[in-house]
Amino acid sequence: MPDTALVVMARYPEAGKTKTRLARALGNEETAQLYRAFLTDLAERFARPRYALHWAYTPPEVDYMSFVASLAPTRARYMTCFPQQGDEFGKRLHHAFKWTRTREFERTVLIGSDSPHISQGIIEAARATLDDADVVLGPADDGGYYLIAMRQPHDVFTGIPMSTSIVLRQTIELATSQGLAVRLLEPLFDVDELPELLRLSTLLQADATIAPATAAQLARMGSFYDLNIT
Repeated sequence: MPDTALVVMARYPEAGKTKTRLARALGNEETAQLYRAFLTDLAERFARPRYALHWAYTPPEVDYMSFVASLAPTRARYMTCFPQQGDEFGKRLHHAFKWTRTREFERTVLIGSDSPHISQGIIEAARATLDDADVVLGPADDGGYYLIAMRQPHDVFTGIPMSTSIVLRQTIELATSQGLAVRLLEPLFDVDELPELLRLSTLLQADATIAPATAAQLARMGSFYDLNIT
């Protein structure tokens, strides 16, 4: 068994309940289909023998294992799912780290599902950086983080106002106040609103192999997508 768990915080792509900020520009159904493509790219990239890929999913009543297996059927044997727990996002993040630790993973790398362009190199860098750090963070351009990695389930979440521009700064402050060594990876953007989607689209126009399913979905959206970005 690999010593590192890779956890993706994800939800079931239900129209009207998925990435609602982006849906205001694209529409509910289009956004749900696009998010499904995000998940497909992550499954295809990371559901491999060298990773123990876990999906921490919501809502809890969904059969998420069947869903992600349908996204990447040949990769299903490399994936595991468990429901998110907690009434706040910080508590859900903390629970994910506790869940993997009770299953004896030495390291846990946790990412969101909003960056289908995240590379294997970034995950490997997070894992390696844990050799001399307690907390590894991947800064997002919006002031949050797209990745957090730890060897132990330290509580660096309580009291942090999630989905704000001060998440990264306050997380670093909370970690250092506990005597934890913090290291930062290269910055990356996640896709929550239309400007980030435009940025991703430009990236994929230059190299669709970065996130093939997402690139294909954007191409299928065609004139609808063009109409909403002009």
